[in-house]
Amino acid sequence: MSELSVTLLRLGFLLLLWVLVLTSIAVLRSDLYGTRVTSRGRGQKAKQPSQDKAPAPSRSSTGIRTGAVTTTESTAAHLTVTAGVLKGSSVPLGSSPIVVGRSPTCTLVIDDDYCSARHCRIFPDGDAWYIEDMGSTNGTWLGNQRVDDPIKFERGDVVRLGSTELELTA
Repeated sequence: MSELSVTLLRLGFLLLLWVLVLTSIAVLRSDLYGTRVTSRGRGQKAKQPSQDKAPAPSRSSTGIRTGAVTTTESTAAHLTVTAGVLKGSSVPLGSSPIVVGRSPTCTLVIDDDYCSARHCRIFPDGDAWYIEDMGSTNGTWLGNQRVDDPIKFERGDVVRLGSTELELTA
C-alpha cells in the first residue's frame, strides 16, 4: 500500500472519530439542558392590547362553561395536560391542528421517553375535534381504546401518550 493511501485512511479515520465525539457531545448536551423551545410569535401578539375584545363565554352558577366544545369559538376549547411532566399546562385550540410530541417543531412539546417525536395530531373537522396517531411507537390511547384512525375527541375524553395524559376541556 502506498504512503498516500495510508495517510488518507488515517485522516478518514480521524475525521470519523471526531464526528463520533461531536455527536456524543450534542446528545449529552440535549439530555442535560432539555429540548430547546422556540418562540412562535403567538405570545408577542397577545402582549399587544387589542381594540376588539370578544364577549366572555357564558358560565353557569358553578363557574363552569356551558355548551359543547366547538371550533368556531377560539376560546371555547383547551387541551389540558392532566398527568405527566407538564401537568397543569393548557393549550388553546383554534382553527389549526395541534401536533403533540417530543420534537421542538411540535405545537405541544412533551418531554416523555415513551412519546414519539411527532406522536399525535388533534385537528378540527366541522364543529368537532378529532385525534389521530402519527405512527408513534407506543401508540395513542383514547380512554382504553388504541387510536389507529382519526377518532372524534369530545370534552372530558382523556388521551394517554406514555405517562402523559391530555384532556379536552372547555
